[in-house]
Amino acid sequence: MIKKNKGYILIQVIVFSAIAAYLLGALISWAVIDIKSSKQAGDKESAIQIAEAGIDYYRWHLAHAPTDYQDGTGHNGPYTHDFYDKDDNVTGQFILNITAPPLGSSLVIIKSTGRTNDLPNLTRTIQVKVAKPSIAKYAVAGNDVMRFGAGTEIFGPIHSNAGIRFDGLAHNIVSSGVAAYDDPDHSGTNEFGVHTHVNAPPGSGTDDTFRAAEAPPSTVPSRTDVFLAGRQFPVPNIDFTGMTADLALMKTSAQTSGFYRSASGGLGYHLILKTNDTFDLYKVTSLVNPPSNCTNSSSQDGWGTWSINNQTLLGNYSFPTNGIIFLGDDIFVDGQINTARLTIIAALLPDNAATRKNITINNNLLYTNYDNTDILGLIAQNNINVGLQSADSLRIDAALIAQNGRVGRYYYSSSCSATYYKRQTLTLWGMLASNLRYGFAYTDGTGYQTRNLNYDGTLLYGPPPSFPLTSDQYITISWQEIK
Repeated sequence: MIKKNKGYILIQVIVFSAIAAYLLGALISWAVIDIKSSKQAGDKESAIQIAEAGIDYYRWHLAHAPTDYQDGTGHNGPYTHDFYDKDDNVTGQFILNITAPPLGSSLVIIKSTGRTNDLPNLTRTIQVKVAKPSIAKYAVAGNDVMRFGAGTEIFGPIHSNAGIRFDGLAHNIVSSGVAAYDDPDHSGTNEFGVHTHVNAPPGSGTDDTFRAAEAPPSTVPSRTDVFLAGRQFPVPNIDFTGMTADLALMKTSAQTSGFYRSASGGLGYHLILKTNDTFDLYKVTSLVNPPSNCTNSSSQDGWGTWSINNQTLLGNYSFPTNGIIFLGDDIFVDGQINTARLTIIAALLPDNAATRKNITINNNLLYTNYDNTDILGLIAQNNINVGLQSADSLRIDAALIAQNGRVGRYYYSSSCSATYYKRQTLTLWGMLASNLRYGFAYTDGTGYQTRNLNYDGTLLYGPPPSFPLTSDQYITISWQEIK
């Protein structure tokens, strides 16, 4: 007799159905989570693309309104814009926060936050810094042939509108406005616009004669032992002549909200900068006479001792709010600043070659801080000099421009005193731009025996107030996602 267990199969059905339902539910939950995750990932990607669109929009806006940092609204942000897809449907928004440039700078910070309509709480934020490049983006810039000797090491970009002979070590691009030129320091035919006389490895030392390997029609050799980042030529020129218009604008700025003085009535002005945001202003009444037998043996234009003998105090003045000091006479400057941003100009306008003004630095000109909170620019209509009676160890913390002349030191032979004709060390922290060939030393051993030219990289982001620009277009300095 077979005993029947009623309900046994039903129990199995219920158990397996429950298991199946559980598994199905888990599968459905996993599918839902996966779909949501995929959707979230898609919206996250869309959010950053929308944020990028905000950056692109404001770069376009600055191209058409270069000084509008309020999105055309006339009031502070943030500024919200709808984002449209290809079918003209609003799919999200980007929110912009714009930080206007500091006084005298062109650096604009654009922060753009993107979000979609489907997941408005999921946002991505990009911050971009854009600026119009100034001449301070170069460690050295010139409008004449240049020569950098063996032992010279420069970290910033170098450019000349003419040719460059570089026998040191360049950590950044070295560029020239010419494809080839006749190097005046030796005989022979044209060499490359940027060339070297350093003997290629495994050789060493330099050869001062014409180098066929560094001249057309040879292929430009890769000399990473000299040009770590390479060399470029020809490239567009820097407009030194156009700086006259910049000087006129600076004069107006100095007259309206800066510090302006016309001719001193003497032999120029002497400024001593102070760490309390003031400066002493003197009228120079006499200069040191050249010692006996100290003459202009090299027939240099404007030669003299360029060293103060007597002066009269005119007063102590506060640094101007816009950072522009414009003096219509020759200037002697030294001292130290602390959390200050200044541009000092020596110029007499309208421009006349016979009356162009100079700036001379004979004693230390120093920063207190080296993080871009201290910035000093010196612009001379003619030369930037280091005079005869200059410090044996001289440090200059500044960006230097000699618009029509040169940055350097006149030739003082051994007849110009046993004390001053030969100096030991000159250190520059900043940059220099020189219309004519620059130099602080001569081949007979006179001048500064050691020259350290250190590029201040912070000038790329924050040049001195109203420093001359090399382009009217904003370029991207940095890009980062901050959220």
